[in-house]
Amino acid sequence: MDGSVILTIAVAVLVYAVVAYIFLPMAWRHHEHQPGLAQHPMVTHTKQGIPGDALNVGLVGERDAVIRAMNEAGWFPADPVTLTSSVKIVGSVLLKRPCEHAPVSPLFYAGRVEDLAFEKPSAKSADRRHHVRFWQVLDKGAEQRPVWLGAVTFDRSVGLSHYTGQVTHHIAADIDAERDGLIGDLKTAQVVEAVYQVTGLGPTLNGRNGGGDPYWTDGEIRIARLTPGAAKTGTPPAILDSPQVVQWKDAVMKQIGESFGN
Repeated sequence: MDGSVILTIAVAVLVYAVVAYIFLPMAWRHHEHQPGLAQHPMVTHTKQGIPGDALNVGLVGERDAVIRAMNEAGWFPADPVTLTSSVKIVGSVLLKRPCEHAPVSPLFYAGRVEDLAFEKPSAKSADRRHHVRFWQVLDKGAEQRPVWLGAVTFDRSVGLSHYTGQVTHHIAADIDAERDGLIGDLKTAQVVEAVYQVTGLGPTLNGRNGGGDPYWTDGEIRIARLTPGAAKTGTPPAILDSPQVVQWKDAVMKQIGESFGN
């Protein structure tokens, strides 16, 4: 065999090995800013055990700071699901009346229901809204403060679940836009010290939530480290970079996802 052919094959094998065993694994799993999350599942489940919303956002801070930060960012705490709150949300949808504290259906992570839930109205009624559920996942993360993981989505309409036939909200497919929007609201509220990413569910173009609605994502969880006590600061938050290969992957997924969504 010609020496140049052998050299070409050797280079091709080397490139393959580097891409397949170094670069791509780095793009799919990285937790350099929060190592304690490396072994945690990154998807929620419904009460029936159906995979639900993907975890795509996180906060670092004490519980009181999380609540204050979300309030400062213009997000309202969701009421617990009761007969009274359920009647209110039905009335809001049917009568097109605002309901800033409408309940959200329970989701489960590691066997327990969300610790906190918030929403941000997007219309005159509760049929269209931004909403997020949070679970405290680590008592002390890399910053020696509690770490919360959340699933934020946009409710675009009310309808029936594709899986169970129950009345539910249908979500918009671009869950990355909701993730980035929530982090943007917190940054605008000036309650964030730093922002960084860790691997979540991983790149997904054909995901389905607990109601059977499709979603796509670059698979990253964007985490905001809150200021102590969610006190306002005039200092812009530090942006901690992800590995370069992850940045390339995110850019490619954004282009693919937008084309996929259209």
